[in-house]
Amino acid sequence: MPGGAAAAVAHGPRDRPQVALTFHLGPHEADQDLSLAHRLLTEAAELLVSITVFAVGQWLDEHRDLVPVILAAGNELANHTYSHPVLTALPADLVAAEIIGCRDVLARLAPAQGRYFRPSGTSTATPLILAEAGAAGYRTVVDFDVDPLDYTSPGADAVVARVRAGVRPGSIVSMHFGYPGTVTAFARIVTNLRTAGLVPVSVRDLLV
Repeated sequence: MPGGAAAAVAHGPRDRPQVALTFHLGPHEADQDLSLAHRLLTEAAELLVSITVFAVGQWLDEHRDLVPVILAAGNELANHTYSHPVLTALPADLVAAEIIGCRDVLARLAPAQGRYFRPSGTSTATPLILAEAGAAGYRTVVDFDVDPLDYTSPGADAVVARVRAGVRPGSIVSMHFGYPGTVTAFARIVTNLRTAGLVPVSVRDLLV
């Protein structure tokens, strides 16, 4: 229930050896080819890694067959707006509509999911976004402290190197499904984390 503005969180506790790997899923995923999404989800399951998927509601509703695939291995679904606008460019009523629209899609397709919200088009939640997220029932807006800029398609080696350079205990890493370099980098990222004594977890486990 609404109860004031949500709190923004960019990382978890720094005194536990955990890192949350988060992935955006939406319009950047080619509509005619979901092979990258399936490949990443398969690799995560094989590596026994639970990821947090921030999904765009409108896109997810059109690709709802992917929902049970995402959830089958214990991954987490969360809110990444309804249509993926630059949220900081919108007035309050449209910000609210974007948050609520995705919230309602998640409630219909995955009723036990949707605990967290992440804004689109910005790396940091503004006071307006936090207020509207809180009004929509969210207590936590999840930002991040590691961004390998994988959506610029820098290649797998760059994605791996940037995550390795930025990550530390408690980090929240922001990545995207729809880029071959990211999918290719995933297993190496997980290996590097484990070699460094860090455990990849979902956001819900990081923020317990």
